[in-house]
Amino acid sequence: MRRRRKTKIVRNVVVSRMAAEGKAMCKQESGKVLFIDGAVPGDVVDVMITKNKKDYAVSKVIAVKTPSAERIEPFCQHFEWCGGCKWQYLNYDKQLEYKQGIVKEALERVGKLSIPELLPILKADPITYYRNKLEFTFSNKKWLTQSEIENGTKNLNRNALGFHIPGMFDRIVDIEHCYLQGGLSNDIRNAVRDYALENTLTFYDIRQHTGFLRNLIVRTSTLGETMVILSVAEHTEALFPILDFLLGKFPEITSLHYVINPKKNDTLFDLEIVTYHGRGYIYEKLESLTYKISPKSFFQTNSTQAVKLYGVVRDFAQLQGNETVYDLYTGTGSIGLFLAQHCAKVVGIEEIEAAIVDARYNAGLNDIENAFFYAGDVKKMLDQDFVAQHGMPDLLVTDPPRAGMHPDVVKQILNMEVPRIVYVSCNPVTQARDLQLLDSKYTIEKIQPVDMFPHTSHIENVVLLQLT
Repeated sequence: MRRRRKTKIVRNVVVSRMAAEGKAMCKQESGKVLFIDGAVPGDVVDVMITKNKKDYAVSKVIAVKTPSAERIEPFCQHFEWCGGCKWQYLNYDKQLEYKQGIVKEALERVGKLSIPELLPILKADPITYYRNKLEFTFSNKKWLTQSEIENGTKNLNRNALGFHIPGMFDRIVDIEHCYLQGGLSNDIRNAVRDYALENTLTFYDIRQHTGFLRNLIVRTSTLGETMVILSVAEHTEALFPILDFLLGKFPEITSLHYVINPKKNDTLFDLEIVTYHGRGYIYEKLESLTYKISPKSFFQTNSTQAVKLYGVVRDFAQLQGNETVYDLYTGTGSIGLFLAQHCAKVVGIEEIEAAIVDARYNAGLNDIENAFFYAGDVKKMLDQDFVAQHGMPDLLVTDPPRAGMHPDVVKQILNMEVPRIVYVSCNPVTQARDLQLLDSKYTIEKIQPVDMFPHTSHIENVVLLQLT
């Protein structure tokens, strides 16, 4: 018989500072580092160990004995369970201070780099309703609050539409109001859930792979346009009535889609997304540029801050008008198109072919004729033949996914000896690793953190590198 592991509780932990991934930390007398979910520097807390290693342990708060002076009351009713905004218990100025520190520590401690003083982090405005895309999950395994458990669950509705509980793939927080996305988002989600309950539509069971309704995606733009994508497990007679309900209830919807997903995972990139109503896409505008956003498009999820982020890239680029610019991991070409107006040529590479289709469309949409986009794996495409065909770049911009650049890409960049590099990252730790590899030939000139995601630990960071 398998033994049940004994739960370890550590009491009266004095929290010293914030660390990466939104965790707080303290160093114990033994020298062991304790990372803590749900704590604020200055808190005195009891914690439960969830992972115990030789040099460190990961834990979560089970009781706040003495709250820190920095701790504030979260404004969202779902904060205790939802993993979307883990830093709501910190005031915004403190969030910025800790994010600045996370970037500095990553570059100095992880990258072991000699760096100039960081430029002050660019704060977000607004700090609520800032996301342009959210994905909600239908589930018949609603997360129950303590009061619901205490009051009994015999006749309780267990269907939910909302977000996953952190660390639990089959438990969903039923969201009444989310402060991440404005526009029609909250009204659409609540109306769809109410309709589904009233019409006894089945919510998906991720363990048994049964049920009809799977996901609801809402995309909005600063131009007031709204896209809705409904994902269902199969095509039944219930599909068109719920889509018609949405159109009748929300005639403002610009683009309505559905997708049949019979798979065991929720990814939609390999599935056909069918346009049910509207033009099939929405538009977004950043400064003077207009972007088409399709159902599968990748686009910065904070449009207002994206303008600031791309502005930093443009400032760091120091373009004079005659340069060739390579834009690696270009996505839908948003950064490349931002720079194309200020250089001779932009060459973008992106693995997802649908994103390149959008990038080319967006170039035409904005009458940009000096931007060229290619679909393929960056580590395979960025070779001597590619450079011979398109010319040696004067500037290289790279904006890789959270995992950072593949070592082969870094090696090729070193071989190319591009005069300047602007490295945009959503993960300072993997950015620090890549910068350490580039350190043999490049000097860090400027560092600019940008807050794209208030009330979370996530941070974008832009670094200017100069060939030495």
